Amino acid sequence: MANLNLLDIAKMNNSDDVAGLIEESIAAAPELNMIDARTISGTMYKTLVRSSLPSVGFRNANEGVAAVKSAYENKTVETFIVDAPIEIDKAVADANEDGWESVLALEGNAVLEAAFRSMGSQMYYGTATAVGTSTALAPTKGFPGLIELYDSSNMEVDVTGTGSDTSSAWLVKWGPQYLRWVIGMGGEVQTQDAEATRLTDSAGLAYSGYRKPFELYIGLQMVNPNSVVRIKNIDSSTNTLNDDDVYSALEKFPAGVTPDAIFMSRRSRGQIRSSRTATNATGAVAPTPTEVENVPIVVTDSILDTETAA
Repeated sequence: MANLNLLDIAKMNNSDDVAGLIEESIAAAPELNMIDARTISGTMYKTLVRSSLPSVGFRNANEGVAAVKSAYENKTVETFIVDAPIEIDKAVADANEDGWESVLALEGNAVLEAAFRSMGSQMYYGTATAVGTSTALAPTKGFPGLIELYDSSNMEVDVTGTGSDTSSAWLVKWGPQYLRWVIGMGGEVQTQDAEATRLTDSAGLAYSGYRKPFELYIGLQMVNPNSVVRIKNIDSSTNTLNDDDVYSALEKFPAGVTPDAIFMSRRSRGQIRSSRTATNATGAVAPTPTEVENVPIVVTDSILDTETAA
């Protein structure tokens, strides 16, 4: 049975109008629309994580063995506030022939799409700014991203590109024991009916407007270091992405663990296509790649082509 994603949770825990707004906007961030999500009653929780397996082997007859055990550690998973209020000028909205509600709905779609794009970007870049900066309004706030969480010693493939026009591709395994979104406060979006209120412009001057709050708690849980592999330093010309790089990344996963998707930018997908064109029998343009070894390729705008090589 398929696991729940953020949209499923929104439909179960919120009003129809809120769920409808989310459904119309969430497609802008495939990370939120695909990866599993769970709710928690508060804003954080502790989880017990197994960090290593015990060493177990054979023994001879009439020979004892030492007792063994796994190693565990506690990790705290925290959710952070996404605040995306919908605000419009009352005079402008009231002048609309379809009514101010239609203007609010239109602006609501735009605001939520921007919020989901921000959350998608945060998933990769988190609060780190040395490699690539989240497109969030306040990129140094919020939850840690994959760049801060992944095992760079064992779960990484370096394409060795240089400069500030590099990119990454992420192979992701999701589920309860791997990567998943965590939605705080029971998965409920904090909102209410739009109301006329006092708004201010960038200069602090007041005007009348309509305002509808939209607030939720969200975080990222990765309890297993085998959840993701990063292919890094993909540049624009020399050290580009190809199938060999993806196969090298697939080999990083332990036996029995297959990633659910490969997230990458449009440029990286185009590079895979170009590499296939150069190596096919006829030299004809290859079709747009959709998978590698039955693992789907998912294009996302949340991954930058302007990362700084590291």
